[in-house]
Amino acid sequence: MNSVCMATYNGERYISEQIRSILAQINGDDELIISDDGSTDSTLRIIGEIKDHRIRVLHNPTHYFRDNYENALRAAKGDIVFLSDQDDVWMEGKYERCVKELETADLVCTNSQLVDEQLNVYCPDFFSVYHSGKGILKNAMNNTYYGACMAFRRTLLDQALPFPPTREIGHDIWLGLVAEVVGKVRFINDPYLLYRRHGQNVTSVENLWSRSNRPLWKKIMNRFVVLYYICNFYIRYGKKR
Repeated sequence: MNSVCMATYNGERYISEQIRSILAQINGDDELIISDDGSTDSTLRIIGEIKDHRIRVLHNPTHYFRDNYENALRAAKGDIVFLSDQDDVWMEGKYERCVKELETADLVCTNSQLVDEQLNVYCPDFFSVYHSGKGILKNAMNNTYYGACMAFRRTLLDQALPFPPTREIGHDIWLGLVAEVVGKVRFINDPYLLYRRHGQNVTSVENLWSRSNRPLWKKIMNRFVVLYYICNFYIRYGKKR
């Protein structure tokens, strides 16, 4: 049994397409856990109209996107866990390739194609443009672990939870960095996701210093916070071994 963990919030425009692309690939005994962050549009109604026993809907009490993912992850029962955004589309073969690669890795991150709202491809190779790859310092400075592209073993999730008590660290970068400390990470160059970009995306994939409107000093502080927590984790992990 494997799990797909999706976080939703006012995703009525694309949620059905994404859910159906996932259900078409996962097995009959797998689960799709959807944690909703208090949607006020038709998101929950649309999900409810998709009659499939593999879907399980949760409600996040904290109303913050990282906590929303953690809410879903804590409920996951699978041996392998996939992360999913609400507005992308899984490409054919994503599920099987990730499961195969995780026979010899603890976390995998697949390439993706950047598409517009109508799924027209405008960047066929996200990795090459964004210089994706392993490296604790590299990713602490410029994160290339994007949750929608990631899958990992349950054993890794057990190591990574609970997430650090700060909102300066995203769920995906934390899982990626923990995986680098405790196990083996693999970046898969083949694209398996249509990564939809539109005006309501939570995350940005632009230049390091222009991802948000936050002041420069706050962005620098964020990098130090990431390094602080992953270094502490590394020390604690080393003492347990």
